Amino acid sequence: MILNITEGCSRKSELERKRYFEIARGSVIELDACFDIVIESDYIRREELIKIENLIKTTFILLSKMLEKD
Repeated sequence: MILNITEGCSRKSELERKRYFEIARGSVIELDACFDIVIESDYIRREELIKIENLIKTTFILLSKMLEKD
């Protein structure tokens, strides 16, 4: 995810840059799904992931705003 954001920032084309941000946002969704699996498998309790879940949501929101930029 971080590497996609970094690589996107280095692109000159706005279209290319947004594509890397879209890929990074997809990675955020995948990460969220992985945590759901970990919780459902009883490896960890949801309460232990509250801070991480908040960071995931914030990251998704920030990436979405980056994609809205013209």
